[in-house]
Amino acid sequence: MPAHPELFRRRADVLADDRGSGSPVVFAHGTLMDRTMFDPQIAELTPDYRCVAYDSRARTDAYAGGYDLDDLAADCVELLNGKGIDSCVLVGMSVGGFTALRVALDYPDRVDGLVLIDAPAGPTTDAERDTYERIVADLRENDLVPGTLARQIAERVTSETTHEERPELLETWAERWETYPGDAVANEYESWYAKAGVADRLDEIDVPSLVVHGEEDVFDIERAEATAAGLPDADLVRVPEAGHLSNLERPAVVSDALGDFLADVYAD
Repeated sequence: MPAHPELFRRRADVLADDRGSGSPVVFAHGTLMDRTMFDPQIAELTPDYRCVAYDSRARTDAYAGGYDLDDLAADCVELLNGKGIDSCVLVGMSVGGFTALRVALDYPDRVDGLVLIDAPAGPTTDAERDTYERIVADLRENDLVPGTLARQIAERVTSETTHEERPELLETWAERWETYPGDAVANEYESWYAKAGVADRLDEIDVPSLVVHGEEDVFDIERAEATAAGLPDADLVRVPEAGHLSNLERPAVVSDALGDFLADVYAD
């Protein structure tokens, strides 16, 4: 049976790490990732902020069934309810960012600020959708994520510099992905890869925003530029020598940008 968003209210303490105190910052992870992907940023922020990083339904035992970005946005709101958070700065990476955009649009009173990490607002291209369809087909044929596929994806979402200087980052995550049910990841991809995008609604988001993007991301930097330009109050931070996992590949750059942004949002 498909998961219901209320799961995230009932199991908020199990599905999320809740660290620090102060103004709340909530983190939504990307495809194949989990809440620990934000550990470098949270380590820097917890002296001053309450940081809540949660696992999406794809990383739970309720991964079965079809769902979409609207469901993921509802999950996020129920997580906030379960944590007693009226509003927050919402940080989303990749599909977590696509989710955060929809929370900001459909539940605007819950968002004080928006951070999009490697999460452009526009749609995927036809070529990208073809790639994701092939990945999903491979996943559906296997009980667990195949090791070869895990390593191909790990190489695709990181920069050449990371390949050369930090190959252990790729291997650590690829090994973790091999433990995931194939259907869990297939459903995760299908929740977003054919998304229409919300680029035409960005002017409705009236909170401060930060767009962070790896300069070597598979989603090219021009899409991040367009997203930042479409938001009424946004800054763009380019992360050099980083791919799609920019906050893990160059954690200090992203942590510094996030810290500066939060200080401005919560200045009062």
